[in-house]
Amino acid sequence: MLIKPDWPDCPTNVQAFSSTRVGGVSLAPYGDASGDAGLNLGDHVGDLDESVQLNRACIAEYMPQPVIFLSQIHGNMAVNLAQRSNTNPVQADASYTNLPNQACAVLTADCLPILLASLDGKYVAAIHAGWRGLANGVIQNTLQELRVKTYAEFTVWFGPAIGSNAFEVGQEVFDQFVQQSNEHRASFKQAKSSGKFLADIYGLARHILHGCGVQRIHGGQYCTYEEETLFYSYRRDGITGRMASWIWLE
Repeated sequence: MLIKPDWPDCPTNVQAFSSTRVGGVSLAPYGDASGDAGLNLGDHVGDLDESVQLNRACIAEYMPQPVIFLSQIHGNMAVNLAQRSNTNPVQADASYTNLPNQACAVLTADCLPILLASLDGKYVAAIHAGWRGLANGVIQNTLQELRVKTYAEFTVWFGPAIGSNAFEVGQEVFDQFVQQSNEHRASFKQAKSSGKFLADIYGLARHILHGCGVQRIHGGQYCTYEEETLFYSYRRDGITGRMASWIWLE
């Protein structure tokens, strides 16, 4: 099962999808919530290599081939896929391109996948945004790499991530964001646990994008932790699979 973004201002030559845990051939703990086989697309989580490859083959018709999956490190580096001559993984947490039929893809299981397109249909990007990446400027670095006159000419879709009722973080996370901008306070509320906060990762990303001048933002209605039948969640399950979110220019 795939999710097609509800993205009203996305250019007509841009295509994008997010996967769920439903479908595929991976067995527990990488299956679906009912114990049937699942669509794990992560090759770094302990699943059988042959299962991951079969799962990726299941969705191949929905993306141009081959796909360069990043080796994600919760950093802020963005790589230009148009300058790569091979499909070997590269350590980065975002990718972008201006070439047709070249998919930018990220893997997640609670972190926020951000898909981005220029309104003129010339650039697309995919960002893996956990709280560390957001705090370290992965959004800003990716936008800077695109080297356009104004970021207002971009539209964004948030893929499935952990919701604000489930994402518990410590005081150090709260302090790090609030020191960067007092506006980030609105994305935190006190948790029941002493010294803990519930963080709104969608809200944090939205504030950062607004600060960069990006106003067209869509998605953000899912919770990977609470919607167990649809999504993998590292916070919920520990050993689990990964979903993918990807975007390309036709």
